[in-house]
Amino acid sequence: MRRRDMLGCGAALASTLLGAGAMAAQPQLRVGLTAVILADQAAFLARWSEYLSERVGAQVIFVARESYQAILDMLFSDQLDAAWICGYPYVRHQSQLELLAVPLYRGEPRYQSYLIRTRGQAPDIKGWSDLKNSVLAYSDPLSNSGWLVAQAQLRAAGLSQRDLRRTFFAHGHRNVAEAVAIGLAHAGCIDGYVWETMQLQKMAPAANTEVIWKSDFYAFPPMVVRAGGGSAALSALGGALMTMHDDAAGQALLHALNLNGFSSAAPALFDSIKALAVSVGAVRA
Repeated sequence: MRRRDMLGCGAALASTLLGAGAMAAQPQLRVGLTAVILADQAAFLARWSEYLSERVGAQVIFVARESYQAILDMLFSDQLDAAWICGYPYVRHQSQLELLAVPLYRGEPRYQSYLIRTRGQAPDIKGWSDLKNSVLAYSDPLSNSGWLVAQAQLRAAGLSQRDLRRTFFAHGHRNVAEAVAIGLAHAGCIDGYVWETMQLQKMAPAANTEVIWKSDFYAFPPMVVRAGGGSAALSALGGALMTMHDDAAGQALLHALNLNGFSSAAPALFDSIKALAVSVGAVRA
């Protein structure tokens, strides 16, 4: 995720459409994701869909929703064939999921969580211990970088939710940046990859916020499928993702995503997220 994340628009999106003709007769692969952070989101997903469809031999359709829970509900009810989710929901449902591919960001299948504040304001907020009586924006209840990491850091700082003036879910990392940028929150928990990509694309919410803390590195939001539900088409989809860097069209799509590529990965890559979830009582050991 995404990751995946790139994650972050507020409203749910309609499924992207492919070209007509022969594609309409092909089998379909429905891939769920939360909103991708791109100015031309619908156009980009249509290009990515067409690219993958040509290489997989099936019509790849992206289906975007606001929350990870909505994507998981669709995946587990057979309304989706694969999904780009976060590492936290992956470890929560690990027995029910298999990894299809993990994105590479700056050459690694890892990313960080950031704590941000409004640029040039709230100078007293320099880290987690300074958040008492402040308003804090989260991304999604199932986000590692936008919720889970924050719970561990608040505990380490000796703070509870009651010590904060208010918290709220912005439902997307881009929305976290926007909430902090305009002063709806004093600080926000955000996917570092998303914030850096917003900076790269010169988006105002990133330009008007600043990073005051970075986490350790965690496994990047993965592409997953249901356990035991693999098919030749899904295997081909994984292969197409992992070879995108091999041709110019794939490289252009990866460049738009601010990714280097996709790779295979073992479940152990997500052990640090699982340990984090265990530490705050979000999952059992």
